[in-house]
Amino acid sequence: MNSKKLFLIFCFSFSTAQNDIQFIDGVAAVVENHVILKSDLAQMVNMTAIQRRIDLNNLDAFLQLQGSVIQSMIDQKILLEMAEVDSITVEEKDVNQSLDQQVEMLINQAGNKERAEEILGQSIKSFRREFLYDMKDRMISERYQQQLLGSVAITRPDVKEFYNTYRDSLPYLPMKVKIRHLLISVKPGDLAKNETKDFLINLKKDIENGGSFSGLAKTHSLDPGSKNNGGELGWVSRGSLVKNFETAAFTLGIGKISDPVETEFGYHIIETLEKQGDKIRVRHILMSPEITPDDHERAFNLATSYNDSINSLEKFKEMVQKYSADKTTKNIGGDLGWIDPTNYSIPEIGQAIKYIEMGSCSPPINSSVGFHLLWIDGLKRGGRPNLTDHWPEIESMALNKKKMDWYREWIAGARGKFHIQITAN
Repeated sequence: MNSKKLFLIFCFSFSTAQNDIQFIDGVAAVVENHVILKSDLAQMVNMTAIQRRIDLNNLDAFLQLQGSVIQSMIDQKILLEMAEVDSITVEEKDVNQSLDQQVEMLINQAGNKERAEEILGQSIKSFRREFLYDMKDRMISERYQQQLLGSVAITRPDVKEFYNTYRDSLPYLPMKVKIRHLLISVKPGDLAKNETKDFLINLKKDIENGGSFSGLAKTHSLDPGSKNNGGELGWVSRGSLVKNFETAAFTLGIGKISDPVETEFGYHIIETLEKQGDKIRVRHILMSPEITPDDHERAFNLATSYNDSINSLEKFKEMVQKYSADKTTKNIGGDLGWIDPTNYSIPEIGQAIKYIEMGSCSPPINSSVGFHLLWIDGLKRGGRPNLTDHWPEIESMALNKKKMDWYREWIAGARGKFHIQITAN
């Protein structure tokens, strides 16, 4: 149980933009040895409202959502109790990464940071601090749930039975394309790199002469996750940072500032504030060299030259292995898997697919991350699913339903073994 669970008597205001619901914090529910505070419940209701775009000014909608959320939180506490018995843990760096993703998602779903803070009823900084332990508990619970569901399997007869039962109600599937890419990133020229390094060197001198690292980070840093905190990344563990940054940060003496350090994100000056074994508290200022039209032209010409030498899938894979800037896919032939061209994360790729012939390399496609050479490996027709064209998709649907049914039965049985008391109105 985290430390905030020990403090049950304080005033808490749960509010939205137009609707204020006031109550004294206390216990919303008890699940064996775990407590759900009313403040935790309110926080989760607010988060879920943002994610589902539910208007909490509607009292019926609020009460329905609160009832659903508290039942989910009870299930999570049951999983957490079982996970503790099995000694399931998660790494701190994974918790922080998930929290970062959660915050980013909430801001995007709300529209902007200010609106997210308005709905949450607190600052993002405060939310991060309060939700950290809850995120850890959630991840442990999810890991235990995944462990449970890992034993659920499905057979071919199961898939056919599922299809025959639900075929008329299965959702239409979009067209899917199996695609590979070779990414050529647009890199700044030497002049821009040197100008950026020189600027950071001057910032370092300013700080060493009494200037404010925090103030300069807020003014100049391009890291959106840390600039408003004066460049602070907080406590980080060895292995959680990109290589060059981590090497410099762990090598620095306390209070010392590095020379510019190059990473895939740009150039950094780094200050290590504290050290505790394999953990450090660190802050930085990130700047990136300016990308010029000449840099774009140079990358385009390079991509064109690669395209001219590709005449087969094997040659495409060979070129990906040698030259692709996408570290995730370069060792698997640039394979992006099956994608929906109408809803792909890089829209320029989705839009270009319709103009590419099967079995040939595309001309360079420009996107926000660079120039892509594309190769179409396969095509699946969209429409109502059928066993011939969409077996993997139907198999996945069938397995998910079996897991859902199994879990519902399991959690219902588990609830009967725990003391559960709900006190929230």
